[in-house]
Amino acid sequence: MTSPRKRRSAQRLILAVPALLFSGLAAAQTANAGPAMTALKKLSLEELMGLEVTSVSKRPEKLSETASAIQVITNEDIRRSGATSLAEALRLATNLQVAQLDSRQWAISARGFNNSSANKLLVLMDGRTLYSPLHAAVFWDVQDTLLEDVDRIEVISGPGATQWGANAVNGVINITTKSAKDTQGLLVEGGGGSAPTGFGGVRYGGTLAPGVHYRIYGKYFDRARTQFSNGRSGANDWRMSQGGFRVDWDAAADNHLTLQGDVYDGHLGQPGAADVDVSGGNLLGRWSRTLSDKSNLSLQWYYDRTHRRIPGTFAEDLGTYDIDFQHRFPLGDRHDLIWGAGYRLIDDQQHNDYPVLAFLPAHVRRESFNVFVQDEITLVKDRLHLTLGTKLEHNFYTGFESQPSARLSWLASKEQTVWAAVSRAVRTPSRIDGEFYAPRDPPFTLLQGNPNFVSEELLAYEFGWRVQPSPRLSLALAAFYHDYDKLRSTERVNPAAPFPLFLGNGQAGSATGAELTADYRVTDRWRLRAGYTQLHLDLRNKPGSTAPAPTDTDPEHQFSVCSSLDLPGHCEFDAAYRFVARLTAARVPAYDEVDARLGWTPTPSLEISVVGQNLLHAQHAEFNTATARQELARGVYGKITWRY
Repeated sequence: MTSPRKRRSAQRLILAVPALLFSGLAAAQTANAGPAMTALKKLSLEELMGLEVTSVSKRPEKLSETASAIQVITNEDIRRSGATSLAEALRLATNLQVAQLDSRQWAISARGFNNSSANKLLVLMDGRTLYSPLHAAVFWDVQDTLLEDVDRIEVISGPGATQWGANAVNGVINITTKSAKDTQGLLVEGGGGSAPTGFGGVRYGGTLAPGVHYRIYGKYFDRARTQFSNGRSGANDWRMSQGGFRVDWDAAADNHLTLQGDVYDGHLGQPGAADVDVSGGNLLGRWSRTLSDKSNLSLQWYYDRTHRRIPGTFAEDLGTYDIDFQHRFPLGDRHDLIWGAGYRLIDDQQHNDYPVLAFLPAHVRRESFNVFVQDEITLVKDRLHLTLGTKLEHNFYTGFESQPSARLSWLASKEQTVWAAVSRAVRTPSRIDGEFYAPRDPPFTLLQGNPNFVSEELLAYEFGWRVQPSPRLSLALAAFYHDYDKLRSTERVNPAAPFPLFLGNGQAGSATGAELTADYRVTDRWRLRAGYTQLHLDLRNKPGSTAPAPTDTDPEHQFSVCSSLDLPGHCEFDAAYRFVARLTAARVPAYDEVDARLGWTPTPSLEISVVGQNLLHAQHAEFNTATARQELARGVYGKITWRY
């Protein structure tokens, strides 16, 4: 008979492995603001609502007219927030659930199912998919770039599988960096404080030939450890360095070529063991050609390599090869068609060096491919549009998966848009679902792989309303009902025995909620942004399941408001307040916090700022069960940026 102590230890192992895999490095970067940032800073609210976004339908469309719950985080928003990492910057999207676990780990999701390995949110950077095929989640600790090189982050809550494919179930985060043409000149930055303890970066952009621009950058940071609620050190201080380049070539008025890449290396502490090592790099190329105002072609390819070794637990080397083609063209006066195809190859080597766990087989090479088509149909010119589409994907585990959607957008007036959508999306199996064993060697007394694990399914119904009642105020409301089936569960091999376990599809349920955002320009110098999200998950075991009763780790309510104020003397003052309701299942208390930034630009080339984070409390927790919970301390850091 299994002892209670052994049972608790095994359960902690099974539940904690995704979090252990998440150990590594991550950071933020900053670069030149340049003319593009200055122009964006001066945009009126009406002009901001007219910004073109591409994440919803893979074609340019005005933010105010999109048939989706989308928010845009601009470069100026990031700069004035004082964020030092991409994960921190995502707090600006009020349609996300963002929680920091410790010095380097984050739980980020949309519309529920949040944890340190949230697997229903697809994240991309310049068209490169960031999720890991190991557990279908994102290692946020190694997603980094100079934050001032980020042009915008488009955040969609709700499915985007028709356009982006599997794992775009509850949302899509699309990070786009600036063209090299917009980051010319020299930038040097540095700073430090309590968190991060120290950081620095340099970037230079220049011209190689007429129409050919480039930039190169390098950066480094060091972050201090956090601590458990009982005061014990988390021993998770970490440091990371990264560098990269980008070249953009306007070969002709209608042809554009991009080549870019990054490399990184880092080390992070972990209690009672040697440092975790992470390293990797990527290389991406893109060609695009404009045929007309409504017709274009694009071809993109990339290679991404990652290495992660957690001494005592896990080690992996992963290579990803990806190619994607897209063609947009009009068909008659009423149809705007987009179609495309893609191919991906992963080469995953699990070393299985430690007796704790194993992925079997250790080495796999697997292919997937997809085709998609989408048609935007004009039902009433300039007023009513219907978008129909589907994506057909083939993967190693479940074969072909179809993910259709229908979206209706009605421009009720110049100031308001009403939209509705119904979509199907799937979260395809990852290696952790079917090929994860514990311990490493047979007999697998704790956890056994499940080759019969199938895709998690979602059928989503959405309704939205976006209105600008005055030139200074815009409002957006999105309501949704999500119907889930075949959700991942932890099942018992023998119903009469507590172990071994396997991962099955024994749960189902629904999610309902609403997202409300507001943007108010009080004066030309003062801007307020606010957001409120309500979410209710109703999960259940399906008949025959032996899994424990499902729980959710999401707040039912969260609210935030950001204030950006331009002061005399070339000064800026920014403050952000957030409230997050209690996480009932994990028993994490509700909390509220304030971040603030004071910036001074004595000359156009010099910026000095001081940022305070988590100012309301000496420390607070945001996620995790009581035994694993770490707390985030109040922090202050200073930063100097020089541009030439």
